[in-house]
Amino acid sequence: MTKKRKRQEDFQKVKLKVGKKKPKLENATDITFKTKAIQIPEQLKEDGVLPTQNRKLNIKDLLSQMHHYSPGVKHNALLGLKELLSQYPFVIDAHLSSIISEVAAVFTDKDSSVRGAAVHLLQFLASKIRAEQIAPFFPLVSAHLSSAMTHISEGIQEDSLKVLDVLLEAYPALLTDRSIILLKNFVELISHQQLSKRLKSRDKLSWMLSVNPNRRVTSQQWRLNVLTRLKKFLQAVVDGSSDTEDEGLQEQKDNSHSVRNPICISWKLHANNQQHIQLFESGGLRPKINSSFRLRSPTSVMDSAEKGLSSAENLKGFIEIIIPLLIECWIEAAPAQSAPILGNLLESESQQLMHQVLSIIHLLWKLTKRHDETYKMELWLRMNYLVDFKHHFMRHFPYSLSDTVKHKKKDPCKSNRNCMKSSNNIDHLLLNLTLCDIMVSLASTSTLQTDSGWLDMIRKFVTDTLQDGSNLNSKQVNRLLGVTWRLMQIQQNKVTTEPLIKAVYTLYQQRNLLFPVRTLLLKFFSRVYQKEDLRTQRIRSRSKVLSRWLAGLPQQLALLGLRNPELSNQLIDIIHSAASRSNKELLQSLQATAARIYDPLEGTLVLLPAEAQRRLVQLVYFLPCLPASLLACLSRCCIMGRMSSDLAATLIGILHMRSSFAGWKCQVQDNSVSDVDYFSFLFSTLIGFSREELTSLQGIRGKPHISQTQLSPIRLYLTDLDQFLHHWAVTEVICHSLSTIPSQSQCFDILQTGICKYLVGLVVIPDSTAGSVLCAINKLLDQACIISENLHRFLASCCYSLLYFLLTIDREDAEHLQKRDMLWRACISALALLPRLLRLMLQSLQVSRICREELPVVAQLLRLLMQHGQLRSHMITNEFLVQQIIKDIMTLKSGEVQEQWLTDLHYCFNIYLASHPQTPGPINTVY
Repeated sequence: MTKKRKRQEDFQKVKLKVGKKKPKLENATDITFKTKAIQIPEQLKEDGVLPTQNRKLNIKDLLSQMHHYSPGVKHNALLGLKELLSQYPFVIDAHLSSIISEVAAVFTDKDSSVRGAAVHLLQFLASKIRAEQIAPFFPLVSAHLSSAMTHISEGIQEDSLKVLDVLLEAYPALLTDRSIILLKNFVELISHQQLSKRLKSRDKLSWMLSVNPNRRVTSQQWRLNVLTRLKKFLQAVVDGSSDTEDEGLQEQKDNSHSVRNPICISWKLHANNQQHIQLFESGGLRPKINSSFRLRSPTSVMDSAEKGLSSAENLKGFIEIIIPLLIECWIEAAPAQSAPILGNLLESESQQLMHQVLSIIHLLWKLTKRHDETYKMELWLRMNYLVDFKHHFMRHFPYSLSDTVKHKKKDPCKSNRNCMKSSNNIDHLLLNLTLCDIMVSLASTSTLQTDSGWLDMIRKFVTDTLQDGSNLNSKQVNRLLGVTWRLMQIQQNKVTTEPLIKAVYTLYQQRNLLFPVRTLLLKFFSRVYQKEDLRTQRIRSRSKVLSRWLAGLPQQLALLGLRNPELSNQLIDIIHSAASRSNKELLQSLQATAARIYDPLEGTLVLLPAEAQRRLVQLVYFLPCLPASLLACLSRCCIMGRMSSDLAATLIGILHMRSSFAGWKCQVQDNSVSDVDYFSFLFSTLIGFSREELTSLQGIRGKPHISQTQLSPIRLYLTDLDQFLHHWAVTEVICHSLSTIPSQSQCFDILQTGICKYLVGLVVIPDSTAGSVLCAINKLLDQACIISENLHRFLASCCYSLLYFLLTIDREDAEHLQKRDMLWRACISALALLPRLLRLMLQSLQVSRICREELPVVAQLLRLLMQHGQLRSHMITNEFLVQQIIKDIMTLKSGEVQEQWLTDLHYCFNIYLASHPQTPGPINTVY
């Protein structure tokens, strides 16, 4: 067999017969499989109950339609989402991630209607979603926004500004976290990079304004729209800074004498170890500790891109890019270079663009002051941009808005929603003020001679504006005062500063100023005064305008009253600051106006809230003189209840410190408070009622205002509980002041004379007055005091009237029950200190003159007096009187069934008096 034949036998072809199946190969793979259905009834049930909108589409259906190729379907899906989420707000929390991602994805959709619906839906969601909820998804939103801002399509760029508006309004803090990326996007919206001709390499690129003829708006209008949003974004960055400062009247960092809020300390709580005092160097609510070590901020470990504009390097880099572009925008909008006069007229659109340019520069200037090396930053700004600013900005300063003639043809600005409209007819003033603020920040005392030309222009403009500032709003006045303050700091001499202060005072004297404007003016003058006061310690050259302003503050406070409490508080703070510095003009004016300020009926003191009242009470300490008429007003203020008892105690303490009894080692002011007037004040406040009020009470009869007994000639007028508690608290302070007077016997004689002159002989006396008199007697009485017979009988009548009132109070009368403990202690203390007082009261208990209903009250009183430990010895001394009273009661009750109260009276008499115990126990009976 040949080799060819053998080879054919090895590879024989299998012949298949018709109708037979092909045999399986030995290495064939089995591809058969089996399936089984999986049923999840709960999941299917959940899909059935998802809320739907009018088209019966739930949230999942609507979100899936967002990926449809048809713009109409996506537009309807966005409208359906807004409809569904407005009807079922809880769906937002359940599907927040999906909603945010799908809505943000259509920021760059090709169809304008879809983008418009997405903006409206985003605006709706912003009102429903809090910042902390959207924060985890905000990087995705910011990325889509950046993609839209840098998109090649002009329509998408325009709509991206609308998205930016919504996010700036709702989430400014989250948006500013990606400031570096967004700022670059802003720059690319109005410019493009160009290789510098001066540089052969491509390491550094310059930016120039771009012009796109395909836009629906003009290039100037487009730049206006972009710069407006850039200004809002930078404003959000400034507001989000940790060191917030006022736009106009901001404190300079080198001012170490700024006003600090004091730490309020309650000495009562401190004495009781309930409050600890912690002292700090430099004091204030924000203690400042001087140390050579500086703690590194957590932001310093971040990447420069993450720190954003808080990094000085990033801020300088952005300024180098944006300032040349802003100057180019200014050149396009500025008036013709050949204009021969100042005050060039501007069209509305040009004026708005120029205002946005200056506002952006102003915000950048504010950001530069947030860094540690502010001086170096200001020097860098001056070296790089002062020449350009003087050439372009100050060349036609000041600017004004022209009144354009209205033509019949259609105004393109009205038909275009992207065109910015003028906010009011004096926007040019804010434009000029912003320019002034920018320029004066570049000047300093060392550069005064070099900058004198344009500084004089700004000074003249500010002075003229202030003198004719009847229609200024608070924002314009704030900027004006900021420029004025900076001008005063640059050139600190009276010849230059006095006209500026006079111009501000001219504006201050105008009537019907808005409250924010008046507040700004007050802050400005207060700051100027404090600065001048520090300087005039070395150089005594006070501003006459400032002295005139200070002298008019007390009169303004008296006229203002309760019409504007906030403004009154500001006036009080300034007056207090100047009074503490012993300003002569202010103290004289305050002395002349004190009677109106402290009038008890319509004075400022009783009209303002508690905190303002406290500051006004403190001003009493600084008054040069305290005449009798003023002390009478202050006494009425203390007892009328229109200021708190604690504040009344503070006032009494201040007057005590001004008196000759304060124990000063040095001599106090001559004729500040005479001794006679001081005692008159204390006695009037102790009584708690004026002579006219006491006279009017004598005609009141019967319950519920009068408590009357047949055994005492004095009837009690029952005061209200609030009035009683207030009077009692003031009484304790008065008694303490009286006890500190060195000669107690003379003080007691004065008090006794006053009581006998004004109270003895009255038929009706208030219960608080009777109790206050007893408290004062208890506090001042000593062995050297001699009490007259009239005072003895008056006090005995008061004691019995008070005790009878206390024993006849209804248990349901909760108001008068709260008086019981205080009046009871006062009566018992007086009876224990004065044995004759107890004897006179017992002698007045002639039971034959009273009705039978009063007998149980007399019996209860005797039983309580016998049981009281402090009165035991005095009751034993008067045993015969007590026994005679009991006999008279038995005589009246003879022939009747003996009641329980009579049995108790006999028992107490036999226990405490009949046995004559020598060592009475300390029993304090509680009635």
